[in-house]
Amino acid sequence: MLANMSEIDWSDVGMSELPTGTVTLLLADVEGSTRLWETQPDGMAAAITRLDQTVSEAIAAHDGVRPIEQGEGDSFVFAFARASDAVACAVQLQRAPLAPIRLRIGVHTGEVRLRSQTSGDGYYVGPEINRTARLRDLAHGGQTVLSGITSDLVIDQLPADAWLSDLGSHPLRDLPRPERVVQLCHPDLCNNFPPLRTPVTIATRNLPVNLTNFVGRQAEMTSLQDTLADSRLVTLTGAGGVGKTRLAVHVAALIADKFRDGVCYVDLAPISHPDVVPVTAARALGLPDLPGRSTMDTLLRFLRGRQVLIVLDNCEHLLDASSKLVTGLLTAATGLTVLATSREPLGVAGEAAWQLPSLSLADDAVELFADRARLAQAGFTVNDDNAGAVAQICTRLDGMPLAIELAAARVRTMSLTEIVDGLHDRFRLLTGGSRTAVRRQQTLRASVDWSHALLTQTERSLFRRLAVFLGGFDLTAAQTVAGGDDIEPYQVLDQLTLLVDKSLVLAENSSGRTRYRLLETVRQYALEKLSESEEADAIRARHRDYYASIAALLDTPGRTDYEQLIQQAETNMDNLRSAFTWSLENSDLEQALGLASSLQPLWHTPGAASWKAVRGSTRYPSTKRANSKSHPPRGLGRWRTWLLSLYFAATAWLGHSTP
Repeated sequence: MLANMSEIDWSDVGMSELPTGTVTLLLADVEGSTRLWETQPDGMAAAITRLDQTVSEAIAAHDGVRPIEQGEGDSFVFAFARASDAVACAVQLQRAPLAPIRLRIGVHTGEVRLRSQTSGDGYYVGPEINRTARLRDLAHGGQTVLSGITSDLVIDQLPADAWLSDLGSHPLRDLPRPERVVQLCHPDLCNNFPPLRTPVTIATRNLPVNLTNFVGRQAEMTSLQDTLADSRLVTLTGAGGVGKTRLAVHVAALIADKFRDGVCYVDLAPISHPDVVPVTAARALGLPDLPGRSTMDTLLRFLRGRQVLIVLDNCEHLLDASSKLVTGLLTAATGLTVLATSREPLGVAGEAAWQLPSLSLADDAVELFADRARLAQAGFTVNDDNAGAVAQICTRLDGMPLAIELAAARVRTMSLTEIVDGLHDRFRLLTGGSRTAVRRQQTLRASVDWSHALLTQTERSLFRRLAVFLGGFDLTAAQTVAGGDDIEPYQVLDQLTLLVDKSLVLAENSSGRTRYRLLETVRQYALEKLSESEEADAIRARHRDYYASIAALLDTPGRTDYEQLIQQAETNMDNLRSAFTWSLENSDLEQALGLASSLQPLWHTPGAASWKAVRGSTRYPSTKRANSKSHPPRGLGRWRTWLLSLYFAATAWLGHSTP
């Protein structure tokens, strides 16, 4: 309570002297009074004495009255029959030398009534006193704000040199109707303040509401929450359609109560110009455009001193602008945390890049398919009869949520077997997403198109060439096969790293070695791009020659590193099969048989049963040696029989159907 305020004889102000009907109320309080009393007790005591005197003089000068006992702590309420008197009183209070005290003042005009018409108790009640209090709560110390109604009443009756500045419409805490807020300005006062102290609801009510169930991701939710607890900037990265936005929004809702001033969702998907990024963030926060002030300045003033989580969604096409915005905000607003989603990291200091993997094929992917299939066909369940087909669909789609949802939607018109068969042309099959989704989430092709469009020309060249690899590849293979006149071998690593950053290539570490691979859906897309180019045959030939050279190393069993060579060949078996198949498709039987013959040491590995039937106990020379000066086996018929046996065994073992 204001010191000495009780010494003023307010009991003389009875009901008969309180204005009623249309009244202008002035509510004020001391900003940070508790902190000031704790840190500057002597200064506050002297300042309160000055405030007591200032209040008495201001009320007397402007025909105001103070309702009995109305006000809490270091706050007070005055009532005026004329709005112009209330505004003049506010100017006098703010101009007074009250340091370290800074007053927050709200002024509003409306119909008021007394708590009791018979008890003689001078106390206002009703919605207008509450609205005035909420209006005052928007202000900063030293700032006076008027409601739109009061502003209209006093526009032509302002104190000398005073003027008004419209701050736009703002929500008031616990009140359904927003209020137009106008700042009272004067040359003797501070007129430059941070954005108004808008309530938490402005920053929490715009998280997207999803109409489908959130499935799985239990481990990811826990890990992401832990990362957000340790880092103020977390960028959720991953391939298009992996579920970045869905997880970010879900986790933001789970931890919203950890941020005193709420959570705000900013969607950059519809934005194409970098200059609009700060404007989009400001609008999401409900901040108005203020004349003479940059949008970035408005954002910084609003976020300073607040504890807010901003979900900045879909940053990949505006990386520079997003990085600049995030850096500026995090530097100035220490209570801010940003959860960004992007197909590649923002590249900002202090950023924790968090890569979102595909769904677990064992459970989450199947659960998602079943959940979305029930939306297309009521009563759909996964049972013993269809579990295999569902698992095959999820596996062939790499556990990608978008692809699984699009496939599940097809159960309305297709059997599961037909869906499986249709996956050979998945880009035609997987269309027809939600009409309300952004375009790139409506079809599988559109999702990959979006990522491809963001690549440089050099990145596109490397991307399509990597499509020839099956089952993964290492850096040496990429340099040999995908390099060229336009991409020197030493440049491949940098370009490959960029494709990893952009979530088009996966980097996986095992036994101290790094291997790379493309998700099958992404690889199919890259194959289309390779087929459209004029270099498809040349790249496939390079791929065949490279893996033929790896196979040829197995012809030298005396090498000290022979076991490592065997392991290398086994690791690259998918690529060896692909090289063999391409040779057959191009009628290059010599290359195919040479490759298969070199791989004879692998006949004892799993899957080699088809070789054993024809291998017998005799190891024949490879076709490469057969073409040299060495003698063939005795009898030409036996030699032809051996070649045919090798051919049929190779096609069986390497997974190629013979004609």
